[in-house]
Amino acid sequence: MKVVNLKQALLQAWKERWSDYQWAVNMRRFFPRGATWDILNLAEALLEQAMIGPSPNPLILSYLKYAISSQFDDFSRDLCVQSLLEIMDMFCDRLSCHGKAEECIGLCRALLSALIWLLHCAAFYAEKVKETLEQAAAESQLKMCLERLEKMLGSTKNRALIHIAKLEETSSWSTVEQSLVKLGESLSSLSNSTLRSQADDSISLIKSIPTMLSVHSEQLNKTGFPTVHAVVLLEGTMNLTGETQPLVEQLMMVKRMQRIPSPLFVLEIWKACFVGLIESPEGTEELKWTAFTFLKIPQVLVKLKKYPQGDKDFTEDVNCAFEFLLKLTPLLDTADQRCNCNCMSLLLQECSKQGLLSEANMTNLIDKRMADREHAPHLKSAENANIQPNPRLILRAEPTVTNILKTMDADHSKSPEGLLGVLGHMLSGKSLDLLLAAAAATGKLKSFARKFIKLNEFTKHISGEGSKGASVRALLFDISFLMLCHVAQTYGSEVILSESSPAGEVPFFETWMLTCMPEEGKILNPDHPCFCPDSTKVESLVALLNNSSEMKLVQMKWHEACLSISAAILEILNAWENGVLTFESIQKITDNIKGKVCSMAVCAVAWLVAHVRMLGLDEREKSLQMIRQLATPLYGENTLQFYNERVVIMSSILEHMCADVLQQTATQIKFPSTGMDTIPYWNLLPPKKPIKEVLTSMFTKVLEKGWVDSRSIHIFDTLLHMGGVYWFCNNLVKELLKETRKEHTLRAVELLYAIFCLDMQQLTLTLLGHILPNLLTDSSKWHTLMDPPGKALAKLSVWCALSSYSSHNKGQASSRQKKRHREDIEDYISLFPLDDTQPSKLMRLLSSNEEDSNILSSPNRSMSTSLSASQLHTVSMRDPLNRVLANLFLLISSILGAKTAGTHTQFVQWFMEECVDCLEQGSRGSILQFMPFTMVSELVKVSTMSSPKIVLAITDLSLPLGRRVAAKAIAAL
Repeated sequence: MKVVNLKQALLQAWKERWSDYQWAVNMRRFFPRGATWDILNLAEALLEQAMIGPSPNPLILSYLKYAISSQFDDFSRDLCVQSLLEIMDMFCDRLSCHGKAEECIGLCRALLSALIWLLHCAAFYAEKVKETLEQAAAESQLKMCLERLEKMLGSTKNRALIHIAKLEETSSWSTVEQSLVKLGESLSSLSNSTLRSQADDSISLIKSIPTMLSVHSEQLNKTGFPTVHAVVLLEGTMNLTGETQPLVEQLMMVKRMQRIPSPLFVLEIWKACFVGLIESPEGTEELKWTAFTFLKIPQVLVKLKKYPQGDKDFTEDVNCAFEFLLKLTPLLDTADQRCNCNCMSLLLQECSKQGLLSEANMTNLIDKRMADREHAPHLKSAENANIQPNPRLILRAEPTVTNILKTMDADHSKSPEGLLGVLGHMLSGKSLDLLLAAAAATGKLKSFARKFIKLNEFTKHISGEGSKGASVRALLFDISFLMLCHVAQTYGSEVILSESSPAGEVPFFETWMLTCMPEEGKILNPDHPCFCPDSTKVESLVALLNNSSEMKLVQMKWHEACLSISAAILEILNAWENGVLTFESIQKITDNIKGKVCSMAVCAVAWLVAHVRMLGLDEREKSLQMIRQLATPLYGENTLQFYNERVVIMSSILEHMCADVLQQTATQIKFPSTGMDTIPYWNLLPPKKPIKEVLTSMFTKVLEKGWVDSRSIHIFDTLLHMGGVYWFCNNLVKELLKETRKEHTLRAVELLYAIFCLDMQQLTLTLLGHILPNLLTDSSKWHTLMDPPGKALAKLSVWCALSSYSSHNKGQASSRQKKRHREDIEDYISLFPLDDTQPSKLMRLLSSNEEDSNILSSPNRSMSTSLSASQLHTVSMRDPLNRVLANLFLLISSILGAKTAGTHTQFVQWFMEECVDCLEQGSRGSILQFMPFTMVSELVKVSTMSSPKIVLAITDLSLPLGRRVAAKAIAAL
């Protein structure tokens, strides 16, 4: 009769959904305490009720759990414990729950409590084993406990559910950690080795629960990594002035996504540096590469060292990388021959200075390289003792840069002559380029430029000067102007522009550079107001140039002369065209312009270049002749100090300025041999060949070679400028989808990712916002997404999405990318269907529990299909990348829920698998936060995605809703 009452009580509890605590109170009220509790067969009745349906009823199991934990903390009753352990056998390895999310979370908590109980139990018997009288019995009880622990933890599903419970109840997890310590202490004196190893296995499984997601195996079957190679080459060729941190983060991202072992990763960086050194064109580019290799990369490695390496020692990885590098003798020999020195030895010393190598390892590696060089006598004979090797010069230039910056900080008015001496010394030979390369590689170029701008501004102030003071001031103006032009042309004008100039006037040089200086891709208007200054100043300048035998220096305002020269040249040209001035007069005028101060010639040519573009074919002759006149140096007696050195820089500046115009007008002007290289990487595209053909043939060539070289990087960059982001991305994706061999597609992805680094943000927006949606929604294109090219495209998309997302939050666009047109947010607003009011409705829905369950299970979920973790983290949807990602995941979600399947469904599956593969632990802040929660249950239906670890990886477990979604999906597996 009692049992019937007990059943009734249980049914009432289930109908009214009593909590375990409520149930216990009511049970005590129904059945007064006494012997009846044992007679009731409570455990059996509870189990019988719990097992009625297709899956155990978690609510009734929670009553059993409550009864167990309240009844049996007394482990001395061996038989009771034994029967409880046997009850556990019934459900431990086949737990599932198809109920509501709340019930699934309840199951997680129940498992965690059962784990805690088992650990207490095991610790109790491990202590008892020490008592000799009861040793045998205690050992058998301990064995039973450990077997149940092993059985429970052996299932990944159970561990995943405990992982969720750990995040739900952090206090209970600390109980687990304390119990583990206690159990470990008790086991230390256990003589039975079988039991001890069994216990150790269980303990390590429990300890692994918090890090279930972060274990990734490394790729050990490869030795070459073209992506790392290309990223380093791209940075060295195009972005020497960039900060090291973004490069470090990009390299770490590649290392993680491609799972590259540390030593091979460092080796690939060094290989790229040596290849860059060997390939670089002579002159400035070679110096840039030398500075990049010997100054910047050691700094990059110092930052890489700070990243957590697990239990590995980074210095050991660097040593190992150098050991591998020593085996590449032909590469090292070629580099040594090119640089006229033992590159490896200098590099090792630099790394040792930065704490990347121990003294012993450094000496050992240097000795090995010395021994190798003995076998190559041609290296010794080829080394020219009279020529100082670039790497040595660069390493010496670095401290000099710091000294010069200090000198430049002094008060210029006190000893302008002393300063002039320092600047003159900088101009000789290749000193300037060495110093600039060293400054660029160590991040000091910006402050270098600021100091020269300050000096240039200083020359505006004139106070009662004599002829000597006037010539020093003219020289300081000229040298600072020429140096700034040279820096802008070699390293990009961004280096010179101040971030935000304090309230006050913009420095003269910045104004001139922005409005008057010709650069690649910048079209100037010769009638722009900046070229038309005050007419009285222009008239007096024309008179001065035309009438005097040479330029006056005293009281001369050079910045005004430089701004007026354009209008003066226009006057002079008109006079020449109309026969008012003869060619001899023009010669005299041009001699005056370039005779003392080269910067006036630079300003004059800058305007002439803009002017020539506007003229018809038959009108250009005189303007071009004038450029020719200004570009020819004047070797008279009466020139100012350091004239030859200044002319060298002027010629190089003019050559850069005129390059485009001379090509367009098919004119040749012989610039005096400057000793510097002609413009490297300029005009690389073959004439009369459509750019699409150039792109495809270039990509095929790179794919055959297996790596990208500096020249092809520049060609891709030119094509990207010329064709635009969509054209570039679309055509390269088409090339990828043509590949049919697996190893080719994989290599293509590694190379394409590196090529996309030219402008990762914009190319990712185009790939994810336009190209993928087109491929996934157009059934006529689905066949192109078959394996292997489709799988490769999924990989590329995920890599690009992760890279862009991780870097765009930090706002790291490089100077190259800033020049290009930025996509407008409006282009992407139409792509994302959520209006701005919806998140608040969703938040209201979430705040009430009843509707919450509907969100997760109702078939009519039009309102909730788009709810994702990103909205709960209130990520801004004004950002184009966030919008594109949210839209892409909505599309993926609809494809998974659709009734028809095809290669596009398979593509989505590959995309999600790659997301999981590349993830770091804890996906908060990753691209998966844009995935709608409802997608989890759809994904679990896909065979390859139906694993507990994958569910944990794709849901945001930092959110209560994320944990409920994960628990529901895992409990149903």
